[in-house]
Amino acid sequence: MRQIFLDTETTGLYPEQGHRIIEIAAVEVINRRLTRNHFHAYLNPEREIDPAAQEIHGITLEFLQDKPRFGDVVDELLDFVANSELVIHNAPFDVGFLNHELGQISRKPIQEACASIVDTLKMAKEMRPGQRNNLNALCNYYGIDNSKRTLHGALLDAELLADVYLAMTRGQESLMMDMLDKPQVSDDGQPVVRSQPLPVIQADAEELVAHRQYLDGLSKSGGCLWAQLENDKQS
Repeated sequence: MRQIFLDTETTGLYPEQGHRIIEIAAVEVINRRLTRNHFHAYLNPEREIDPAAQEIHGITLEFLQDKPRFGDVVDELLDFVANSELVIHNAPFDVGFLNHELGQISRKPIQEACASIVDTLKMAKEMRPGQRNNLNALCNYYGIDNSKRTLHGALLDAELLADVYLAMTRGQESLMMDMLDKPQVSDDGQPVVRSQPLPVIQADAEELVAHRQYLDGLSKSGGCLWAQLENDKQS
């Protein structure tokens, strides 16, 4: 499966107020492995950058004066993300800006170019309700080195997001590898069913406590069927 992890930096928060993308980056992951392929561009927004936004990413208008416009790189960008699963942290923000830029040059929305869009912020909120789920917090939680992230930068943030997503979905890796493996077949062409039993590893005391704390957190944010089943079993 081909996934593209994308991030943008902008002149401000609201595309409907005329704010523009000034940096866009996308990195490629195939079958849960980062490749060396990426797309990265700084863009001339042809407008001022809000001071609050500049404090976050450190990009100045002077630096962007000789950079291309969005329309100059759009074909390369769309070719890079074509038919992929697009993974973005706080997807509505970036997708809103991308579609605004695309609309300005009479191009179709980004959803038309990619197969699907995944919002990792939404995923994180479902997995860690009531906790901070920005990129720095998730890097700290999953033990990912983000020491180079002194300022926001689209390319570094896209790479960090890929690492975070792979950590968040680590349990799916063995399942995906099994699906990708070609099944063994017998001489008559029938699939060979593996007969060896699966190992059962019991949780230790520390893991059981962590599991209970996780269920308690889910219960606070709404109904938790798993916790209800465990309580019914104990009673």
